Order: sequence, then C-alpha cells, then structure tokens
Amino acid sequence: MSLRTILLVDGNQHERERVVVPLRKEIDCVVLEADSPEKALEIVEKEKISLLLTEMFLPRKEGLELIRKVQKVNPEVVSMAIIPLNNRELEVEALKLGVFFYIHTPYDFSEAVIAASRALRFNDLKLHGEARGMQIRKKDGFFGIIGKAPPMEKLYRLVERVAADAESTVLLYGESGTGKELFARAIHGLSPRRGKNLVPVNCAAIPDELLESELFGYAKGAFTGAVQSKIGRIQYADGGTLFLDEIGDMKLNLQAKLLRVLQEREFEPVGAIKSIPVDVRVVAATHRNLEKMVEEGKFREDLFYRLNVVPLVIPPLRERVQDIPELVEQFVRCFSRNRNTGETRFDDQVIQALMEYPWPGNVRELKNLVQRMVVLYAGETITSELLPDKYISSEMAVEVIGECHFAERRPAPAAIADELTGGPIDFNSLVSEFEDRLILQALTRTGGNKKEAAELLNLKRTTLLEKIKKKGIDDKTDS
Repeated sequence: MSLRTILLVDGNQHERERVVVPLRKEIDCVVLEADSPEKALEIVEKEKISLLLTEMFLPRKEGLELIRKVQKVNPEVVSMAIIPLNNRELEVEALKLGVFFYIHTPYDFSEAVIAASRALRFNDLKLHGEARGMQIRKKDGFFGIIGKAPPMEKLYRLVERVAADAESTVLLYGESGTGKELFARAIHGLSPRRGKNLVPVNCAAIPDELLESELFGYAKGAFTGAVQSKIGRIQYADGGTLFLDEIGDMKLNLQAKLLRVLQEREFEPVGAIKSIPVDVRVVAATHRNLEKMVEEGKFREDLFYRLNVVPLVIPPLRERVQDIPELVEQFVRCFSRNRNTGETRFDDQVIQALMEYPWPGNVRELKNLVQRMVVLYAGETITSELLPDKYISSEMAVEVIGECHFAERRPAPAAIADELTGGPIDFNSLVSEFEDRLILQALTRTGGNKKEAAELLNLKRTTLLEKIKKKGIDDKTDS
C-alpha cells in the first residue's frame, strides 16, 4: 500500500515544524505543509491527500472555508481542525461541518499524533468499504483481519450480514487478544453508517469517575473545573457507531444510563437538564461471561438483552492454528518495514512449534513475539535455538538441549543458583545487578537504540530511560 499523505496547514512556521516532526516520526506517512488556505488548495488539486489538518486562521475562520472547499474538490479527504483552547463556538462549527476530530492549541503533540493516526485508519476503512462495497475480501485479509480457517470464514459471512442492518446491536465475545476491535471496525466499515464516526471506548481503561463524562459529556459548571461544556463520545458517534470494549467492566449506574440510550435514543450530559437525541449503533465487546454476571447481580439483565441482539463469538488462536503461518508472514512484513536488513523468516520447525503452542494471549501474543524476533534477529532465519523457551514443545526442547544450547539460553537462573549455594546473599544488590545486565544486553542487541531496547524488555521507553539514568548505565556502555 502506498504511503498516505497528510497536509498540515498552519500560518506559524515554527509551530508547523514542531508538529511535522512527531507526525513523520510516529506515522508511516508523507507530510506536506502549507502556510495559507490558498496554498493548501493548490496542493489538494495536485496531490492525493488522505488527511487535511488545518488551523482556523482567525478571525475570519478561513480554515472552515478551506475544509468546505477541500470536501468539494476531493470528498475522500478526512479533515481535522486545529482550534484554540476554550473556543466552544469553533468546535461546534467544525463538527457540524463534518470534521473527523479537532485538537487544541497550544499543541499537545502526542494528541496530534494519536488523532491523525486514527483519522488515517478511518480513511482506510471508509475508502475500502466504499470502493469495494460488500466485496471486501483481499489478499491481505478481511478488513485487516488475517485468517482463512473455517471458523473465521463463517464469522466473516456473519459480519457481512450483520453490518448491512445499520440498527441492530452487536455483542462480540472473545478472549483478550483475539481482535474484537478489528471486527467492530469491519462491522462499521461495511455498514451504511461508514460515512460517520466510529468511536471506540475501552470501559476498563477509563477510571470509573471519568467514564460517565467521557461517554455522556458534561454541561458547563457541572462540577469543579468544568469551565466549558464538553461533547461526550456518544454524541460524537451520532449517526455512526459506538464501540464499547470490555462492557463487562462498566458499573451498574452507568449501565442504566446506557440502557436509556439504547431504548429511548437520547441521553443527558452530566449536569444538564435537557435530553439530547442521538442516533447511534452500539457494538459492544467482552471477554467475560455476561450471563453469569447477570445471575450474580453484577450486570443488568435488561441491558444484557438489549446488547445481545446479535452475538458473535471470535475464535481463539488455538482453534485456528492453520492461520498461524500467514499471520507470522504478515507480522514479519509489518515489523520489517523501513529496516534495511534483508528478509527475516521463521523456519519450518519453528512454525510447527508455534502451531502446537496454546496461545493464551491469542493473536496479540503472537504479534508481540514476531516483533521481538524481528527486533533481535532482523534479516536472520529464526530457528528453535532463538525462540523463547516457552514456545518450544517437549520434543524440540530435548533436541535443543542435546545440541548444547540449553546453557546458553538460561544463564540468569544458573547464576542465581550459584549465588544461593554460597550462603546468605544481598537480595537487593543481586536483583539490581541482574537488572543492569538485562538492560545492557538489550542495549547491545539493539545497537544502543533505547526505544527498541524498551520494546525488547517490554518496558515503557520513559521507564527504561529513568533506569538508565539512575543506574548510570550510559557510562557503562561508553566504557
């Protein structure tokens, strides 16, 4: 697939450059720049633009007019507005105009990257659905979902049928890591609502005290700090699809408010006295047994039946192991992008071992494993000696031990055992030394690249940097 193109329009060159850098660094895309609406239109007429990200050019609101003109020139372009903080009027005007999202100035660069990335994914799904209609099977999978096993093919057919009915509520059941959000995006992308927003909400990731205002929004003065009204995600999904991930983690009081949305097609923002009508399709997902939760009084029975109109069960990876070779191939291709190291491949013995592993973390676990192998052994052939121990079957483990690789693969536990045989130890010193050694090995493996080292150690980059600074490890790597 060719690179998507973002057009950033901002009259302030310094601020524009500060946004361009993180966009180019974090998103696989081309970023073009314009300092005026006139120049932006010239670029739109010449180039294929996926995303327009424009400031408002106050006081004349030329940014809004630019969005209108771009929509006429190329309706496929997704638009985002850059709006000064606390300008409620502009936010409403931009949303009415059909912008995908808006971000505030002064810029929050992480917010800009996340919003732009989601806008591009939305653009991909929109174009995919409109260009192919219901004929969405491609070589790279079903709406980005890889798998041709019989349970998956059956599920694809069900998704196509369900998506065509824009009103029915869907409940996705599946273990963690099976790709429930991908299926929610497929349902939205195939439905008549695909021209409107798909708004995801992870009910388990947002603190209980914030989830209500995130979903329903709030009125100005509703609580301390509410200096202006805020549109909730339900209202932002109006006309489109609201994806409620981990719905089983939603508290009972919010379940009652959500039930009203489904039954009455209206809701009240926090602190408001007037109801707002809303037309939204709800797709919910959970890894929990909601029927059991209903019996235990932890989930509302009336809401369960409202959500469980069309239940779809996503099979775990262990029930479609024949898809593993294709998944590995796709992930290798994804993580090898922009690496000039040649092809990384998994040999047949390793693929067989992966097909025998039970995969408690499902596709997410497989994806993380492939990423780790590509980071560590880019351009090499992944053999059983390189694979982490837990993925090797008992027969293969015996073979590896017979080839004298066992000692090389488990140096840390042996070292700890030696320490313990010598009598009392300084536990904190030993743990710190072991941690130092792990970090140094990761930095050596990645050639000093701290971002890749953090990924290898399954740490946040900021956490790794703090440990490096605290331990003075940079000095050790320099010596």
